[in-house]
Amino acid sequence: MAKQWEVKWEGELPATPRDTWEGITRHSDGWLWKIEYEPRVGGAERGLTSCGGKVTAWEPERLFRTRSACEPGSFNEIECELEPHPAGTYMRYTHRTVILDDDEFDTQLDACRQHTELYQHSLSEYLRYFAGRTPEYVAAEGPEASADGGAAAVRRALGIAGEVIAGERVRLTPEGLTPVEGVVDYATPAFLGVRTDDALYRFYLRDAWGWPVGVAHHLFGEGDDAEAWQTWLDGVFATTKAVA
Repeated sequence: MAKQWEVKWEGELPATPRDTWEGITRHSDGWLWKIEYEPRVGGAERGLTSCGGKVTAWEPERLFRTRSACEPGSFNEIECELEPHPAGTYMRYTHRTVILDDDEFDTQLDACRQHTELYQHSLSEYLRYFAGRTPEYVAAEGPEASADGGAAAVRRALGIAGEVIAGERVRLTPEGLTPVEGVVDYATPAFLGVRTDDALYRFYLRDAWGWPVGVAHHLFGEGDDAEAWQTWLDGVFATTKAVA
Protein backbone atom coordinates (compact mmCIF):
# COMPACT_ATOMS: atom_id res chain seq x y z
CA MET A 1 0.00 0.00 0.00
CA ALA A 2 1.35 3.42 -0.95
CA LYS A 3 2.09 5.78 1.96
CA GLN A 4 3.14 9.41 1.95
CA TRP A 5 5.56 11.19 4.22
CA GLU A 6 6.67 14.76 4.84
CA VAL A 7 10.15 15.39 6.25
CA LYS A 8 10.85 18.92 7.45
CA TRP A 9 13.95 20.83 8.46
CA GLU A 10 14.31 24.47 9.39
CA GLY A 11 17.10 26.58 10.73
CA GLU A 12 19.65 29.34 10.22
CA LEU A 13 22.17 29.32 7.40
CA PRO A 14 25.36 31.45 7.48
CA ALA A 15 24.87 33.30 4.18
CA THR A 16 22.59 35.88 2.61
CA PRO A 17 19.38 34.73 0.90
CA ARG A 18 21.09 35.46 -2.42
CA ASP A 19 24.09 33.22 -1.70
CA THR A 20 21.83 30.55 -0.19
CA TRP A 21 19.60 30.60 -3.29
CA GLU A 22 22.68 30.24 -5.50
CA GLY A 23 23.93 27.36 -3.37
CA ILE A 24 20.62 25.50 -3.66
CA THR A 25 19.79 26.14 -7.31
CA ARG A 26 23.20 26.45 -9.02
CA HIS A 27 25.95 24.93 -6.87
CA SER A 28 24.40 21.80 -5.37
CA ASP A 29 27.54 19.81 -6.20
CA GLY A 30 29.27 21.79 -3.44
CA TRP A 31 27.21 20.05 -0.74
CA LEU A 32 24.75 17.54 -2.29
CA TRP A 33 25.45 16.36 -5.86
CA LYS A 34 25.23 17.84 -9.35
CA ILE A 35 21.69 19.00 -10.17
CA GLU A 36 20.55 21.37 -12.90
CA TYR A 37 17.38 23.45 -12.89
CA GLU A 38 16.03 25.60 -15.68
CA PRO A 39 15.46 28.92 -13.87
CA ARG A 40 11.70 29.30 -14.31
CA VAL A 41 8.40 27.74 -13.31
CA GLY A 42 7.95 24.74 -15.58
CA GLY A 43 11.69 24.45 -16.12
CA ALA A 44 13.34 21.04 -16.18
CA GLU A 45 15.12 19.43 -13.25
CA ARG A 46 17.99 17.12 -14.17
CA GLY A 47 19.92 15.06 -11.66
CA LEU A 48 17.85 15.22 -8.48
CA THR A 49 15.76 12.21 -9.48
CA SER A 50 16.38 9.41 -11.95
CA CYS A 51 13.55 10.48 -14.26
CA GLY A 52 13.95 14.24 -13.99
CA GLY A 53 11.27 16.65 -12.89
CA LYS A 54 9.88 20.16 -13.18
CA VAL A 55 10.34 23.36 -11.23
CA THR A 56 6.98 24.34 -9.71
CA ALA A 57 8.06 27.48 -7.83
CA TRP A 58 10.86 29.87 -8.72
CA GLU A 59 10.96 33.09 -6.70
CA PRO A 60 14.65 33.97 -6.36
CA GLU A 61 15.88 34.36 -2.79
CA ARG A 62 12.44 33.44 -1.43
CA LEU A 63 10.80 30.21 -2.67
CA PHE A 64 11.96 27.18 -4.65
CA ARG A 65 10.08 23.96 -5.34
CA THR A 66 10.62 21.04 -7.70
CA ARG A 67 8.52 17.91 -8.28
CA SER A 68 8.96 14.62 -10.12
CA ALA A 69 6.95 11.43 -10.60
CA CYS A 70 9.19 8.54 -11.59
CA GLU A 71 6.63 5.79 -10.92
CA PRO A 72 2.84 5.69 -11.33
CA GLY A 73 1.19 6.56 -8.03
CA SER A 74 4.32 8.13 -6.58
CA PHE A 75 5.96 11.56 -6.53
CA ASN A 76 8.92 13.38 -5.02
CA GLU A 77 8.80 17.06 -4.06
CA ILE A 78 11.42 19.38 -2.54
CA GLU A 79 10.55 22.86 -1.27
CA CYS A 80 12.80 25.57 0.20
CA GLU A 81 11.44 28.78 1.73
CA LEU A 82 14.02 31.47 2.49
CA GLU A 83 13.85 34.69 4.48
CA PRO A 84 16.46 37.18 5.72
CA HIS A 85 17.76 36.55 9.22
CA PRO A 86 20.38 38.23 11.45
CA ALA A 87 22.54 35.12 11.01
CA GLY A 88 22.13 35.30 7.24
CA THR A 89 19.12 33.26 6.09
CA TYR A 90 16.38 31.28 7.76
CA MET A 91 15.31 28.30 5.65
CA ARG A 92 12.27 26.07 5.89
CA TYR A 93 12.81 22.87 3.94
CA THR A 94 10.17 20.23 3.16
CA HIS A 95 10.54 16.90 1.39
CA ARG A 96 7.32 15.16 0.41
CA THR A 97 7.20 11.76 -1.24
CA VAL A 98 5.23 8.52 -1.58
CA ILE A 99 6.66 5.07 -0.88
CA LEU A 100 4.91 2.34 -2.83
CA ASP A 101 6.29 -0.60 -0.81
CA ASP A 102 4.74 -0.53 2.66
CA ASP A 103 7.42 -2.92 3.99
CA GLU A 104 10.09 -0.32 3.16
CA PHE A 105 8.29 2.70 4.58
CA ASP A 106 9.86 2.87 8.05
CA THR A 107 13.37 2.23 6.71
CA GLN A 108 13.02 4.81 3.96
CA LEU A 109 11.57 7.40 6.32
CA ASP A 110 14.34 6.98 8.89
CA ALA A 111 16.98 7.14 6.18
CA CYS A 112 15.41 10.26 4.68
CA ARG A 113 15.38 12.04 8.04
CA GLN A 114 19.02 11.23 8.71
CA HIS A 115 20.16 12.09 5.18
CA THR A 116 18.27 15.39 5.41
CA GLU A 117 20.14 16.35 8.57
CA LEU A 118 23.46 15.58 6.88
CA TYR A 119 22.60 17.47 3.69
CA GLN A 120 21.44 20.59 5.50
CA HIS A 121 24.55 20.54 7.65
CA SER A 122 26.67 20.17 4.50
CA LEU A 123 24.84 23.10 2.91
CA SER A 124 25.68 25.21 5.96
CA GLU A 125 29.34 24.15 5.79
CA TYR A 126 29.49 24.93 2.09
CA LEU A 127 27.99 28.39 2.60
CA ARG A 128 30.27 29.18 5.53
CA TYR A 129 33.57 27.98 4.06
CA PHE A 130 33.33 27.45 0.30
CA ALA A 131 30.57 29.60 -1.23
CA GLY A 132 31.56 30.86 -4.67
CA ARG A 133 34.30 28.27 -5.18
CA THR A 134 33.98 25.76 -8.02
CA PRO A 135 33.58 22.21 -6.70
CA GLU A 136 34.44 18.82 -8.12
CA TYR A 137 31.94 16.19 -6.98
CA VAL A 138 33.55 12.78 -6.40
CA ALA A 139 31.40 9.74 -5.56
CA ALA A 140 31.86 5.98 -5.35
CA GLU A 141 29.66 3.11 -4.19
CA GLY A 142 30.71 0.05 -2.20
CA PRO A 143 29.80 -3.44 -3.39
CA GLU A 144 26.68 -5.24 -2.21
CA ALA A 145 28.80 -7.05 0.40
CA SER A 146 29.31 -3.74 2.18
CA ALA A 147 25.66 -3.73 3.25
CA ASP A 148 26.71 -6.10 6.05
CA GLY A 149 29.38 -4.68 8.35
CA GLY A 150 30.42 -2.02 5.86
CA ALA A 151 30.59 0.87 8.33
CA ALA A 152 33.11 -0.87 10.58
CA ALA A 153 35.21 -1.93 7.59
CA VAL A 154 35.36 1.61 6.20
CA ARG A 155 36.31 3.07 9.57
CA ARG A 156 39.14 0.55 9.94
CA ALA A 157 40.35 1.23 6.40
CA LEU A 158 40.42 4.97 7.11
CA GLY A 159 42.59 4.38 10.17
CA ILE A 160 39.94 5.40 12.68
CA ALA A 161 40.36 3.74 16.04
CA GLY A 162 37.28 4.11 18.23
CA GLU A 163 34.66 6.83 18.04
CA VAL A 164 35.24 10.35 16.78
CA ILE A 165 33.20 13.43 17.61
CA ALA A 166 32.44 16.67 15.80
CA GLY A 167 35.18 19.24 16.32
CA GLU A 168 37.93 16.65 16.68
CA ARG A 169 40.94 16.81 14.36
CA VAL A 170 41.62 13.61 12.43
CA ARG A 171 44.01 12.18 9.88
CA LEU A 172 42.42 9.63 7.56
CA THR A 173 44.80 7.21 5.85
CA PRO A 174 42.97 5.37 3.04
CA GLU A 175 45.51 3.04 1.41
CA GLY A 176 46.66 4.22 -2.00
CA LEU A 177 45.05 7.65 -1.62
CA THR A 178 46.20 11.00 -0.34
CA PRO A 179 45.84 11.23 3.47
CA VAL A 180 43.01 13.50 4.60
CA GLU A 181 43.78 15.87 7.47
CA GLY A 182 40.98 18.02 8.82
CA VAL A 183 38.22 18.49 11.35
CA VAL A 184 35.33 16.13 11.93
CA ASP A 185 32.32 18.28 11.15
CA TYR A 186 29.68 15.51 11.25
CA ALA A 187 29.66 12.21 13.11
CA THR A 188 26.78 9.77 13.55
CA PRO A 189 26.62 5.97 13.26
CA ALA A 190 25.43 6.39 9.65
CA PHE A 191 27.66 9.24 8.44
CA LEU A 192 31.14 10.65 8.85
CA GLY A 193 32.02 14.11 7.57
CA VAL A 194 35.48 15.68 7.56
CA ARG A 195 36.18 19.26 6.48
CA THR A 196 39.59 20.30 5.24
CA ASP A 197 40.81 23.64 3.94
CA ASP A 198 39.65 22.70 0.44
CA ALA A 199 37.11 19.87 0.70
CA LEU A 200 34.11 18.33 2.39
CA TYR A 201 34.64 14.57 2.68
CA ARG A 202 31.51 12.50 3.21
CA PHE A 203 31.34 8.79 4.10
CA TYR A 204 27.93 7.14 3.91
CA LEU A 205 27.93 4.25 6.39
CA ARG A 206 24.51 2.94 5.43
CA ASP A 207 24.64 -0.72 6.42
CA ALA A 208 22.29 0.09 9.33
CA TRP A 209 19.55 0.19 6.67
CA GLY A 210 20.92 -2.83 4.84
CA TRP A 211 22.39 -0.66 2.09
CA PRO A 212 25.94 -0.57 0.68
CA VAL A 213 28.29 2.09 1.98
CA GLY A 214 29.56 4.88 -0.24
CA VAL A 215 31.56 8.08 -0.40
CA ALA A 216 30.57 11.48 -1.80
CA HIS A 217 33.19 14.22 -1.58
CA HIS A 218 33.09 17.89 -2.54
CA LEU A 219 36.56 19.03 -3.61
CA PHE A 220 37.44 22.70 -3.95
CA GLY A 221 41.10 22.05 -4.70
CA GLU A 222 43.33 19.09 -5.55
CA GLY A 223 42.18 15.62 -4.52
CA ASP A 224 41.82 12.01 -5.60
CA ASP A 225 39.23 11.37 -8.30
CA ALA A 226 36.17 9.12 -8.31
CA GLU A 227 38.01 6.24 -9.96
CA ALA A 228 40.64 6.26 -7.21
CA TRP A 229 38.00 6.24 -4.46
CA GLN A 230 36.10 3.45 -6.23
CA THR A 231 39.27 1.38 -6.43
CA TRP A 232 39.83 1.98 -2.73
CA LEU A 233 36.31 0.93 -1.77
CA ASP A 234 36.49 -2.19 -3.92
CA GLY A 235 39.81 -3.05 -2.29
CA VAL A 236 38.44 -2.58 1.22
CA PHE A 237 35.75 -5.17 0.66
CA ALA A 238 37.86 -7.53 -1.41
CA THR A 239 40.24 -7.66 1.57
CA THR A 240 37.37 -7.99 4.03
CA LYS A 241 35.92 -10.92 2.09
CA ALA A 242 39.28 -12.62 1.82
CA VAL A 243 39.92 -12.27 5.57
CA ALA A 244 36.42 -13.52 6.41
